[in-house]
Amino acid sequence: MLLVMSMSVSSSLELREIIFKLALKNAIEHSGRALPQPVISKLLGLMPELRSNVRELSSLVSEIISEVNKLSLEDQIKLAKERYPEIFERKEIAKSRGLPPLPNVELYKEIRTRFAPNPDFLIHLGNARPAILSYEYAKMYDGKFILRFEDTDPKTKKPLPDAYSLIKDDLRWLGVIWDEEYIQSLRMEVYYELAKELINVGGAYVDLCSRDEYRKYKLDMKPCPHRGLDVDKNLELWDRMLSNHFSEGEAVLRVKTDTTHPDPSVRDWVAFRIIDTDRNPHPITGSKYNVWPTYNYAAGVDDHLMNVTHILRGKEHMVNTIKQRYLYGYFKWRYPEVINVGRLRLEGLILSKSKIKDLLFKYPNVFKEIDDIRFGTIASLRRRGILPEVIRKLIMEVGIKDTDAVISWDNIAATNRKLIDASSKRLMFVPQPGVNVIIKGVPKELNKVSIPLHPTNKDLGSRSIEVNLIDDKLMVLISSDDSLKFRELGYVRLMEYMNIKYVGELRDGILAEFFSIELSDARKLNAPIIQWVPYHNHVRVMVMKPEGLRISRIRGYGEPFMMNLKVNEVVQLVRFGFIKVDKVRHNVIIAIYLHD
Repeated sequence: MLLVMSMSVSSSLELREIIFKLALKNAIEHSGRALPQPVISKLLGLMPELRSNVRELSSLVSEIISEVNKLSLEDQIKLAKERYPEIFERKEIAKSRGLPPLPNVELYKEIRTRFAPNPDFLIHLGNARPAILSYEYAKMYDGKFILRFEDTDPKTKKPLPDAYSLIKDDLRWLGVIWDEEYIQSLRMEVYYELAKELINVGGAYVDLCSRDEYRKYKLDMKPCPHRGLDVDKNLELWDRMLSNHFSEGEAVLRVKTDTTHPDPSVRDWVAFRIIDTDRNPHPITGSKYNVWPTYNYAAGVDDHLMNVTHILRGKEHMVNTIKQRYLYGYFKWRYPEVINVGRLRLEGLILSKSKIKDLLFKYPNVFKEIDDIRFGTIASLRRRGILPEVIRKLIMEVGIKDTDAVISWDNIAATNRKLIDASSKRLMFVPQPGVNVIIKGVPKELNKVSIPLHPTNKDLGSRSIEVNLIDDKLMVLISSDDSLKFRELGYVRLMEYMNIKYVGELRDGILAEFFSIELSDARKLNAPIIQWVPYHNHVRVMVMKPEGLRISRIRGYGEPFMMNLKVNEVVQLVRFGFIKVDKVRHNVIIAIYLHD
């Protein structure tokens, strides 16, 4: 990452190189003539620490622009391709992937993005958006993608021990592979050392006010009495914080900002606070540390030390950018490029981690599993049977818009259906209560039927269904709805098997008669084609269908082949919908309804 530490702008060769690149880019975009103001604005956006040198900076920019503008447009393009080919290449790469180019990529030797989840729970669809987009951008520019666990709040956002590995499982399933991995709770000494430097440059102080006392100062836009303590005294108090001299709530380290800033949360925000880890042990470090960095301090420091060039995060983090820029100003670091995206909501499913945890805690007998199919977590969508390609496709389509977006379940289902349709076996299922049909006059050779497992994908093969044929009679089960059609129309076709004629009612079902096996006969009679299962050797099935916060349990009967299905296999139950096998228990198939 390019940094300018010198206050003498005219003497910095690195700065001259940056300005020359910006000027050349501006000239090419404007028919060969660069203008000073856009170049200066772009430069100050990249390096706000230079604002105090605007007069000297303007002179240098004008000098370099004059050099650039002496060149013809052809020479400017030729020079840019020789010295800064990324100006052209990276934008073309981005366009080819269907995403807009990242800003200012030409200023960085390597593009580095990151995904930084809090391991206090599993990630959901909204979290997957910045993860997938950050990963895609890193790939686009042949850069690096970083996974960083932000776990520095062992009290209010207590990390779950299993969440670290579960989040990584979710990312791998989504096809998101990271180049580097960090855990913030293992970087505490780094944060402490930089806090000391921050105090030394006058950028932070130890505040001993109570929360109520400081709140009054903040709202009155007045400095806390401890704000004016000298560096040595603050270093002494900082050492006392680290040596357990203070208890929780008795001292914090604050970053000096603007005590009159319009947003009260920005005014001297807290960088470190004390957390009693004897009472709230951290799952990784236990009670080793009692002074913990806040999100803005740890994230701000790590983004610089890890050379992150571009941050994709939600609009709700815009104020955090303001806060962190104060930190960067004291250290004379350059702030990364930030792209703020809107919130992503999944219609009909819960995405909020706090709501999900609340449901799991309050209703343990209802919500028993962390990957409950009523949630919108990646683990829940995976368990339900949604393919990772579907999530990636939809997130790429939403892109990096700063407006909020809603993904409907219908959209997810339609996209998923297109991907699984050709490879999913077609099987028959009769919901309870099934209706018994006794068919007479059946030829002996029809005691067994072979049916393709897919109407067009012959590679899936076929299955054989055997039906007990006694004399010339056999028995099948059909659905209640289909039995009404049968009684009304007089004819039906048992799918892939035979055409039958209604004869009359029996005490325990319907009496029917074999008519023919030809599909053309059923079409001539406009006979509906219905699913069926053998009466004697069917399989019991229970399908769990999520409906908001409820789960309907649809019980019924499946054809014998269903006992060959493996857990997690997705099949289509004809005229019912796609299901995913969740468990096989006591010879009962327990499945999850996916979509129609």
